[in-house]
Amino acid sequence: QVQVVESGGGLVQPGGSLRLSCVVSGTIFKIYPVGWYRQAPGKQRDLVADITSFGTQKYADSVKGRFTISRDNAASTVYLQMNSLKPEDTAVYFCMIGGVDERDYWGQGTQVTVSS
Repeated sequence: QVQVVESGGGLVQPGGSLRLSCVVSGTIFKIYPVGWYRQAPGKQRDLVADITSFGTQKYADSVKGRFTISRDNAASTVYLQMNSLKPEDTAVYFCMIGGVDERDYWGQGTQVTVSS
């Protein structure tokens, strides 16, 4: 049974930093792409960043240069380092591992609030 668990969210002031973590269990983590998505109230869930099994990264234009996605295959964990946070980054952040048994698995989400 695949499980996806995010952590690291919280309240931070504009310009601050947070690091999100996502631990995946129940599958061979290293062979699948993983990504971070976010959903603000009343809006759709959008891709923030993803990383392939080879380490190739992709970012939404709105976070390029501020966020960094990385993965530790030995720990079955994907990270999202978020710097220079803005109020518009406020959202619930979700982790997703793709293509496991031909389906995607999502975590429960972690709230990130950027406010002074």
